[in-house]
Amino acid sequence: MRVIPVRVPVRGVGRPAVRDWVRWTAGFLAFPIAGLAGRAVAGPVDDAMSALVGGAVTGAAIGAGQALVSSGRLGLPRWSAATAAGSGLGLLIGAALVGHRTDLGSLALRGAVEGVLLGAAQACALPRATRLPWLWAVAMPALWAAGWTVTTLAGVGVEAGFTVFGATGALAFSALSGVLLHRLLPTTSPTRTPGSDSLSEVGA
Repeated sequence: MRVIPVRVPVRGVGRPAVRDWVRWTAGFLAFPIAGLAGRAVAGPVDDAMSALVGGAVTGAAIGAGQALVSSGRLGLPRWSAATAAGSGLGLLIGAALVGHRTDLGSLALRGAVEGVLLGAAQACALPRATRLPWLWAVAMPALWAAGWTVTTLAGVGVEAGFTVFGATGALAFSALSGVLLHRLLPTTSPTRTPGSDSLSEVGA
């Protein structure tokens, strides 16, 4: 008797894009936590050292949170390290450029500058299978500036010198960047459970 593999469609093994987007968007909770961590370590962003160290600590925490909600598509150590580097250097340069001012225009510009370095660093940390990774780098300046804009317009006390925008800006950022991430990153294959193989054997 010869065994012939027959491909049988299996329902429910695809990972819905909406579920991935919801998980990524829920990762906005990492931003306020990361901001508190950065402030606890370096204090308010009012000089070069506090910007560099606070930005790096904040970026490491944000990167770790994003990796954890990425449905397994982003490597935690690599993504967290890239986000820490981009955020630390970006905040250092951005804050110095605007003289550590915290008005809406200054924070938007600071966010855009930080987004340039952050986007470049994260683009290098994206998986090899990513489609057009440079689009992520291009989008980050606008999205990071938008995060600061939303937070400022929401009435958050940004004059306190935070290292990253608050929960309102983080929610907007995560929702928008989640759409982009889905476009660029391939969906991971779900873990198979016993009895869910797409190949079954029949005798002939």
